[in-house]
Amino acid sequence: MTKRKTGGHPDLKMVNPNAASIDIGSKIHMAAANPDADAMPVRAFGTFTQDLHDLAAWFRSCGVTSVAMESTGVYWIPAFEILAAHGFEVILVNARYAKNVPGRKTDVSDAGWLRQLHSYGLLRGSFRPEAEIATMRAYMRQRERLTEYVAAHSQHMQKALMEMNLQLHHVVSDITGSTGMRIIRAIVGGERDPEVLAASRDVRCKSSMDTIKAAQVGNDREEHIFALTQSLELYDFYKAQIEACDRRLEAAVGALTIRADDDLAPLPKARIKGKQHNAPSFDVRAALYGVLGMDLTQIHGLGPSLALKLVAECGTDLRAWKSAKHFTSWL
Repeated sequence: MTKRKTGGHPDLKMVNPNAASIDIGSKIHMAAANPDADAMPVRAFGTFTQDLHDLAAWFRSCGVTSVAMESTGVYWIPAFEILAAHGFEVILVNARYAKNVPGRKTDVSDAGWLRQLHSYGLLRGSFRPEAEIATMRAYMRQRERLTEYVAAHSQHMQKALMEMNLQLHHVVSDITGSTGMRIIRAIVGGERDPEVLAASRDVRCKSSMDTIKAAQVGNDREEHIFALTQSLELYDFYKAQIEACDRRLEAAVGALTIRADDDLAPLPKARIKGKQHNAPSFDVRAALYGVLGMDLTQIHGLGPSLALKLVAECGTDLRAWKSAKHFTSWL
């Protein structure tokens, strides 16, 4: 009885002969096209805008239709956007995927190896949202950075108060709340009388007038007042920047493609009452409901801010998750 021969893996088929690739750098981009299309299939291009347009023109002359790029950081963004504007199909590849493919020859450049993998369909592009979602995501991430700056300067104000031995953080739950900010602004404005400062107490504050008054007797050194003043000014500045960012973010949400039906039911009652801390200043629930046709905040654990972040990062098409279990597993 003869043994049947096993093995004999079929050769890989080229599925994308018009593929090209770019190894992205901070000063130089190494680009590779099909060797049959150009006598010098691997070329170096600069990173200036005109260089990127020249790169697109060279790809066009080589008959390129799809481009894969490998990058770290944000150096890939201008090249990605300009090539996409020229009509190329562009994918951003995780460098780890390319390095994990076995069989690389040592005499093949990074760009050439990347093009070869892309021509055989062995590369998977990273997620890149559509243009209107990318715009919204940029505003959302900018807002997160501004919020971090606000928090840092809030801590600087508290540090200055502690150096003056003004125990404000012990008598109010949040020094950036109504009572805390009124007292801080009065101190910066030159007020030193503990009784006058305590009179700034909000009616909702749990600490008594006497407690707040006792906490406002401190060591009013000029350098500490100076530090508190600058921290307050920076705090107010970044709060104003967040407000400006919210206006852009609201406009970006309004510009999203409407996916909801015309006969949309009224917005459901909010599951959680009150406003979240550091939430955007516009009605996020109503804005997203008009786009999605559903209220994401009805999901336990998702407030307006997190729902907005989810849409900004993933887009408005929620059909990717077949059920609530799929969604929570992805989270």
